[in-house]
Amino acid sequence: MTQVDTARTGQDGAGRRDTGSGTGTGPGSGSGSGTGTRYATVRRAILRAIRGGFRPDPWKRGPVLAALALLLGLLMLLHAKIPNRIGNLGSLVETFLPWFGLFVPVLLAGALWRRSASAVAALLLPVVVWLNLFGGLLGDKSHAGGDLTVVGHNVSADNPDPAGAARDLAASGADVLALLELTQQARGTYEKGLAKAYPYHSVQGTVGVWSKLPLSETRTVDVAMQGMAGPLAENLSAEARAATPRALRTTVATDHGPLAVYVAHLGSVRVNPRAGFSTGRRDAGAQALGKAVAAERNKRVVLLGDLNGTVDDRAFAGLTSQLRSVQDAAGDGFGFSWPAGFPVARIDQILVRGVEPESSWVLPATGSDHLPVAAGISW
Repeated sequence: MTQVDTARTGQDGAGRRDTGSGTGTGPGSGSGSGTGTRYATVRRAILRAIRGGFRPDPWKRGPVLAALALLLGLLMLLHAKIPNRIGNLGSLVETFLPWFGLFVPVLLAGALWRRSASAVAALLLPVVVWLNLFGGLLGDKSHAGGDLTVVGHNVSADNPDPAGAARDLAASGADVLALLELTQQARGTYEKGLAKAYPYHSVQGTVGVWSKLPLSETRTVDVAMQGMAGPLAENLSAEARAATPRALRTTVATDHGPLAVYVAHLGSVRVNPRAGFSTGRRDAGAQALGKAVAAERNKRVVLLGDLNGTVDDRAFAGLTSQLRSVQDAAGDGFGFSWPAGFPVARIDQILVRGVEPESSWVLPATGSDHLPVAAGISW
């Protein structure tokens, strides 16, 4: 009996040892589990340290975005310092200067995605500069009333419906209407379509003025080639330059006294890889027009024209130093006028001196690639 019990006890003991080894509940197994736990903890700590090394704090993230934001702000702030020596780059930037504000939300989206506090802070510069330059155009500064309504429009030499354009312009109610890019073929159509509403008119070359009030002292202003250098200008006589005038000056008799009205279509600009932003003819015309306005004895002056440039362009400093934009003073928004299908710039201007702008707006399309611009002025 004793032997049997001993054998059974041994078998049971052996079973317990096997069971203990298999289930991992023995002392050796407990030590292994603790080592594994410690190893996992150390591993996680190392990974966190590595990740932390590659993930800087918010002020150190996005250095490229922060640099781009600062460059954008400096470009808008110092746009007048961008040289024109290489392809008239400065004038090109100034023509589309308001649109540089679109880069702000793009950079902001990138800064938020990168969680970069430095980039967000850097964006304050372009935001403040843009608002300083164009914030005043965001609101409606127009006032009701006005003693005189003027409209300027480049009707386009390729306008497929000059008769319809004449009807639309007559319906605008303008007291003085300036038309540019008139062709010999379309001139009669405009004269016929506007005769009933405008008893007084004068056409000089490719520009004309129609008025409900008497006109006098109408003459041409040489802005086509004056001031230009080079073979093209040297080979043309004064008679040849005056053959197709692109600007005129007239006096409108108002109840408040004479008003000098200038109508001008400055030279076109071109953008090409070799010459860059080609503005030679336009800039020469702007200088000539500025001299004519400076010599004007009448204190009240209105200039209506397609200047082929915005008032932010340094090329018009000679004009903007004497005249102010009705859109800046009394408009609602930017008043973009070109191209008619999707306007991106206001190159059709109404500039004044000695009168008070009350309102400024853009009229619907007439078949031209320009939109008509209008303004109400008072004394």
